[in-house]
Amino acid sequence: MPSNSPPSLPFPPPRVRIDFDPKRLIFGLIVLVLLVGLFSSFYTVPTDSVAIVQRFGAYHDKAEPGLRFKLPFGIDTREIVPVRRQLKLEFGYGTSGATNPYQSSDESEEEKSMVTGDLNSASVEWVVQYTISDPKEFLFEFKDPTATLRDLSEAVMREIVGDRTVDEIITVGREEAQAKVLERLQGIVDTLQLGLHIDQVQLGNVNPPVQVAASFDEVNRAQQEQQEMIQKAKGEYNKVVPRATGEAKQRISAAEGNAAKRVNEAEGDAARFNALLAEYKKAPEVTLKRMYLETMAEVLPQLPGKVILDDKASQFLPLMHLQQPQPPQPNTEATVR
Repeated sequence: MPSNSPPSLPFPPPRVRIDFDPKRLIFGLIVLVLLVGLFSSFYTVPTDSVAIVQRFGAYHDKAEPGLRFKLPFGIDTREIVPVRRQLKLEFGYGTSGATNPYQSSDESEEEKSMVTGDLNSASVEWVVQYTISDPKEFLFEFKDPTATLRDLSEAVMREIVGDRTVDEIITVGREEAQAKVLERLQGIVDTLQLGLHIDQVQLGNVNPPVQVAASFDEVNRAQQEQQEMIQKAKGEYNKVVPRATGEAKQRISAAEGNAAKRVNEAEGDAARFNALLAEYKKAPEVTLKRMYLETMAEVLPQLPGKVILDDKASQFLPLMHLQQPQPPQPNTEATVR
């Protein structure tokens, strides 16, 4: 029977010999170390950031944007801090594509549910915009400053909302609440030395709970109608009252002017009478005759068809030419075409 075993070779196979050169190995290791050291000695700082250089884990220097050099092999390490970029934290909602892991939270529904000062429930959304003002404090004074800022922002917002009614937070008190949160939060951040500056706190959507949203909207509409009616009444008041005041002042001024006129006329008549009396006392006959002539000069022109006669004239026919001519009658003849 044939055997399945491989046929035996007449001589053994040759062995592969590897030559080991220690010098080449050492040279290769040296080149590798130099390359690693070379590539780990340079780094780039973006234009909106600075680099905090640490030597053996301790703060060493701050590097501005550009290509920088450091000691290799982990002696110097650098931490890039975006000091010229405005960062933000969102509460109650989250924007997709955020590079900051602390920008939004997975518990947005819980963090935006708050209780107001009048024991009403409100759903509050807001955003905190901040910048890193001191990168050294930001990295070394606190373990996790961004997470701490997020917790502080929520706590301060709950404090401010809890001191106000739901109407104030939703309508007229938004600006004042934002300013109070900004002031309070910046004070705490400065006390803890987080190295941050709060640029802005802005309230977003502030709504009542879903269960009472319809009733709340109805109350808001009633309040808006009330304010509209009040403004309309004030406008009518501002239109009618000044006009009535102006008319009253006009009538008062007219009455005062008429009174002054009457007084001046009376004083003038009295002065004229006194002057006439003085002249009468000096020459009574002459004054009486002058008064008669002046009176007749005023009366006669008002009488039509006057005829003046001399009391010594024997007849009045020579004086008939003094009769005033009659005015011409208008032509009433119609024009015949």
